[in-house]
Parts: sequence; C-alpha cells; structure tokens
Amino acid sequence: MGLLDILLGRTKPVAPDLDQLFALPSAAVSLEAAASFTPTGRGAVCFATVEGAAFEQTHREVQALLDADTDRDGPPVELRRDRYGYSWLVSERTPDQLSLLVNDLHAVNSSMEVNGFGPQLLCSLAGFRDPEGRSLAMVYLYKRGTFFPFAPLP
Repeated sequence: MGLLDILLGRTKPVAPDLDQLFALPSAAVSLEAAASFTPTGRGAVCFATVEGAAFEQTHREVQALLDADTDRDGPPVELRRDRYGYSWLVSERTPDQLSLLVNDLHAVNSSMEVNGFGPQLLCSLAGFRDPEGRSLAMVYLYKRGTFFPFAPLP
C-alpha cells in the first residue's frame, strides 16, 4: 500500500482464510453454554451466480468429493438460487456432525477457489437453533475475513 492509497482511504483487502471455518465447532460449544443455541446440521456457501461448463465441472467435482461420505441421506450438496441472483451450495448433516459440516463447507470453498471462482465467493454459514426455536447463523465473510452472527426476526 502506497502513500496515495493511504491519503485516498483505500485499504488493502483482507485475504480470505478458509481455515478459520474450523473454529466453528469450538465456537459452537461456547454458543451452547452461553445462549443454548445448538447446531442444526445445515450450512451453506453463498456466491455470485456463475454459469457455464467450468462451474458445472466444479459442481460435479464437489459432489463427487463429498459423495464419498456414506453418513448422509440424499445429495452431499444441493445447488439453490435465490431471488437476488445468488447461488447457494447447501449441505445438510445431523446436528451432532458439525465438524463434518465444516469439512463440507471447506471442501466446497477450496474447490471454488482452485477452479478460479474465488472472487465470486461471498460467505459461508452454519445454522444454529435454541430450544425456543429461534434461528441463528454464524457467517464467515470472505471479503473481511471475519465471522459475524446473523439472527433473523421471526
């Protein structure tokens, strides 16, 4: 970063550190002890929608990589698109398999990065719920390299 960047308020973007996702299982223990939120077993990787053969190949690679795991029912990850133009690769596990869910999310992110789709990655999240049914997601933002909680209103 040069002097001109400093004067104009430009900052160097934080490089995403996908290994931070592995902190989720230990954070889940603290979250349960402090606020009674437990994992739902559901997580997702969100990215700007990509079309074309290269993305289809990446999606097949992710499916094949995660399909080797026989501890799940149904597809390893499901591709969904929202009304805002973003795509979500959603992984579902049982609530007690948060570590495996984190491995899934990391594998999806790594495959996307290796195949040139890193700039399209927006966030990864893991879902939690409390005994009263309230939802919470721990969201990792790639552009900032940090986690934040997201608690939607009912």
